[in-house]
Amino acid sequence: MSLEFKLIEISDKQWVQELVGKSNFRGCEYSFGTSYMWSSIFDIQIAKYKNFYLSKTKDGFWFPAGDGNLREVISVLKDYATEIKRPLIFTNADKASTEILQELYGEQLEITTNRDYYDYVYDYESLSTLKGRKLHGKRNHLNRFYENRWSFEPITPENIEEVAAMHNKWCDEKSVYDDPEKLREAGAVIRGLDAFFELGFVGGIIRVENAEGEMEIQAYSFGSEINNRDKDTFIVHVEKAFATTQGVYAAINKEFINYAGAGKGYSYVNREEDMGAENLRKAKMSYRPAFLLEKYRVLFK
Repeated sequence: MSLEFKLIEISDKQWVQELVGKSNFRGCEYSFGTSYMWSSIFDIQIAKYKNFYLSKTKDGFWFPAGDGNLREVISVLKDYATEIKRPLIFTNADKASTEILQELYGEQLEITTNRDYYDYVYDYESLSTLKGRKLHGKRNHLNRFYENRWSFEPITPENIEEVAAMHNKWCDEKSVYDDPEKLREAGAVIRGLDAFFELGFVGGIIRVENAEGEMEIQAYSFGSEINNRDKDTFIVHVEKAFATTQGVYAAINKEFINYAGAGKGYSYVNREEDMGAENLRKAKMSYRPAFLLEKYRVLFK
């Protein structure tokens, strides 16, 4: 059976989520929304083989999600990689998947890892309450923020244009258009906002009173549920804020997580990787992740 990879489209959402739901991955790659937002940037293409969801990028393949004969689907991927004159490389295999590959293929594999691509996974209750001695500093920032006149509201069809305008203003202030890496991320965010409701995203905004007495958007965030078997993980795709108001980042994090997870029974929140950015790593570590989701590059020699 020949594989036919194609660019990801919104119409693929149902079958992709159905197959991903047969596995229990918590990595950001297995969020349909993440794949859709970044598809043109990383050339993410997808295919179906029996009960497996397959993905490839310009750097390699993702570990198959679904159920069935793993040896068979990997054999099919090997043949496909040979056809397109590329090695078979899984770029995002988690620890459990890597151990399965080692058991099946042993010395045929070359395994490496890169801390820059580990996902930050937090305990939902901890992130939504910020309780505990280790998060005392975050609560102090939050208390300073709550001294302002502020409000939280979900992202809706009525205010999403305001969110896009705030995003563009944020990009201007951060000189995003002068940095190719930041510009790529800005494009992915706009792609997500353009298809926000079709993708099933959940979002929130925080308004703060400005000097003119107007309630203007100071922060926004959006994400979605990772459609794994346990349905226990929410992923935050985007979080942006103007740092002119003390504690606004802590506020959008806490208020949004509480809104997005209300009644859902989530155990974890995935806030994706830091891509090696020092300031971003420091910020993500400051919220005390429950664990870092390790990822491995597995090359079939």
